[in-house]
Amino acid sequence: MKCRSFAPIIQADARVLILGTMPSVVSLQKQQYYGHPQNHFWPIIYSILELPLPVSYEQRVQGVINNRIAIWDVLASCDREGSADSAIRKETVNDFHSFLPRLPQLRLICFNGTKARDLWKKHIGSIAPASVEFKTLPSSSPIPGRKIKTLSQKIDAWMIIKDYL
Repeated sequence: MKCRSFAPIIQADARVLILGTMPSVVSLQKQQYYGHPQNHFWPIIYSILELPLPVSYEQRVQGVINNRIAIWDVLASCDREGSADSAIRKETVNDFHSFLPRLPQLRLICFNGTKARDLWKKHIGSIAPASVEFKTLPSSSPIPGRKIKTLSQKIDAWMIIKDYL
């Protein structure tokens, strides 16, 4: 199945950019980043922000915008059966050469899991300004993997974001 990512959640004053790989089947159906109800992304982010988790997607998005967090995916499109990153084939990356200059205050690029980082390294490399740091965080995905972590462990690891906001 051909999958296409969404437009970024972006604001010019963003200090943190969180990059996933490609939205899950459920997220694509809902047209929402991290739309699967078992994905830990939104609970992680709102724990970091020390705010209650909004019910509506629109409020969740506004909360990250208000806190200078941008969200996008490394991939613009790919072929994939199901939602697993391991099933990604024929990937096309998003245009970061024109995207990153739109974030002059960017301080941190976070990869939501190792697959996002590996795809970045494979296709994009080092195009960010030297002042931007990179961190690979445990995947927020509910799909069990080799290095499965609890929600609490994920929140602890993702808390590094707070230092850059």
